Amino acid sequence: MGRELREVVYVDGVRTAFGRAGPKGVFWRTRADDLGVKVVRELLRRNPSLPPERIDDVIMAATAQVGDQGLTLGRDVALLAGLPQSVPGFAVDRMCAGALTAVTSGAGEIAMGAADVVLAGGIEHMGHHPMGEDVDFNPRFVAERLVDPSAVTMGATAENLHDRFPQLTKEDADAFAVRSQQRAAAAWQNGVMREIVVPMSVFGDDGWSVADRDEFLRPDTSMEGLADLPTPFRAGGRVTAGNSAGLTDGAAVCLLAAQETARELGLAARMRLVSYAFAGVEPELMGLGPVPATRKALELAGLRLDELGLFELNEPFAVQVLTWCDELGVDPEDERLNPYGGAIACGHPLAATGVRLTAQLAFGFRERPGVRYGLTALCVGMGMGAALVWENLSRPWPPEPPARRSRAPAPADAGDGTMLSGPVLGHTVPSGLAPPPTSQEPEDAAGD
Repeated sequence: MGRELREVVYVDGVRTAFGRAGPKGVFWRTRADDLGVKVVRELLRRNPSLPPERIDDVIMAATAQVGDQGLTLGRDVALLAGLPQSVPGFAVDRMCAGALTAVTSGAGEIAMGAADVVLAGGIEHMGHHPMGEDVDFNPRFVAERLVDPSAVTMGATAENLHDRFPQLTKEDADAFAVRSQQRAAAAWQNGVMREIVVPMSVFGDDGWSVADRDEFLRPDTSMEGLADLPTPFRAGGRVTAGNSAGLTDGAAVCLLAAQETARELGLAARMRLVSYAFAGVEPELMGLGPVPATRKALELAGLRLDELGLFELNEPFAVQVLTWCDELGVDPEDERLNPYGGAIACGHPLAATGVRLTAQLAFGFRERPGVRYGLTALCVGMGMGAALVWENLSRPWPPEPPARRSRAPAPADAGDGTMLSGPVLGHTVPSGLAPPPTSQEPEDAAGD
């Protein structure tokens, strides 16, 4: 029996500050699951018309699902945040695309009618659980030449991108890193991040303090300062700490709803999910992943890249974003690309990053009501990419929606790998949605 897919809208998204991983980091003495509790409670505080019992699922991602980010993390956080026991939850893992996978999983529930409201996000405490800790890498991967040995070291895969695309120089990567830091500094100065980042009281060596700012911000970063940094992944290489994202702790969560439920509850929808796609590439060229994922998501949406007015790409390494730009014909200095800076400036707590991207895109849409479509995308360890296309709900609607494309997968280009994609989540033009909310200043208390 056929059924119509429902429209999925994005209501709100928040995150913690991103703290330096390790004993010197602001979250060193804070539990990973408590980071998730804080953002869930803040999301509910900012959206008081949502009765907690109307939440149908809580989906939380983590790359290292052990210790204080183990158990079934979505259910764990739901109970700790004080949601009713009737609200279920679960955990997902797609490494750096964990939070975006939580979003697409929740969107699927809503589109199919299995849920009306879903909280989706990610948590990563890289101080407590360093990348690769307790991972038992099957020796057959290398012994049977299934992957190149460099595939298991993310920085080495970034060096591989420089090898594959020699026109992308270290100077290009450093220049991109400087722009990321400058744009992030401007976003903090202009109050953008105050609407996305929730302050949290934390206990450290010097007693109680408030974590309300990303610890890797370096607004004074310069080309001269980056020029002589060590290249830890290869002697004489091009990837440095300055043109890469820092290892960080943090959490982020967003509120998704069916379009009709958002109207019913008076929730101010900011974006509509148009399409999404995941793609596989050579594991040793992990950073290529967003290229085929973006192409597939655009095909499913029936859109061209030049119809998108905002791009939020993760920045694990500057060369990864430069590769996406080079392959898709986008100027790395384009104001549409990461207008508020990216992970090089704020850090990359793996499974939490995807919702940071969505929160920044939603804010960007609000500041640019003339922009109709935008993209969130990132690369994923072991050779994958993720891309989500969104539609801006803070603008006047044109009379006709984009044409629906066939859902049959198109053949991948040589080297693009195997693509997995999600459905186009409807193309009916929403109407009567409330304007985006005016954010309030979050409270300081831990776990409030």
